[in-house]
Amino acid sequence: MDSIFVHSHRFAIRTLNFLAHIYLSGTNEQLMIGNFIADFVKGKKKDDYADDIRKGIELHRFIDHFTDHHEVVLNSIRRIHDSQEKYSGVVVDILYDHFLAANFSSYSAIPLQDFSQKTYSVLQSNLNTLPEGVHYFLPFMIERNWLLNYATIDGIGRALAGLSKRVKYENKMHEAVLDLKAHYHDLESDFRIFFPELMKAVTERMTL
Repeated sequence: MDSIFVHSHRFAIRTLNFLAHIYLSGTNEQLMIGNFIADFVKGKKKDDYADDIRKGIELHRFIDHFTDHHEVVLNSIRRIHDSQEKYSGVVVDILYDHFLAANFSSYSAIPLQDFSQKTYSVLQSNLNTLPEGVHYFLPFMIERNWLLNYATIDGIGRALAGLSKRVKYENKMHEAVLDLKAHYHDLESDFRIFFPELMKAVTERMTL
């Protein structure tokens, strides 16, 4: 079970920060699928997929690299590092999805509920394309409407608590909601600075 959620990059468990990756895929459904499954596709395995899905996987990796090296994100990580230690970057990724969900109307004309249901529909229609690891958690994601529930503190807290249980190493991600509450305005301010810059970088990449 742990292998589904954990990989070595930046001690990162990236598979819960879905919303930003899906949103940044725009209206291309195949690109979105690639962006969604990228953490389950290692190395050159991306070349086994159709062109737009491969591009989505590459876009996901670009987003991760841009995020990992952005000074505002690093500042957010520093805010919670004392409590979350090596998992602070993981937690920030997920908390940023909370801020996107909570402020979704600022970034999309489509309500988050509709956006979420459309995403689930596309994924279910393309089950044969999705890696085995995605098949494991997708029913839970849909049943519990993760994307919509990211918008609430309780919802993102449940996501972090569930993730904490799936990591075999000692961690305090189940307590990260306390970090969110303690630093809410500062973290939200960081997100509001960072996310438009990420959107711009993605747009520029997509036009190359």
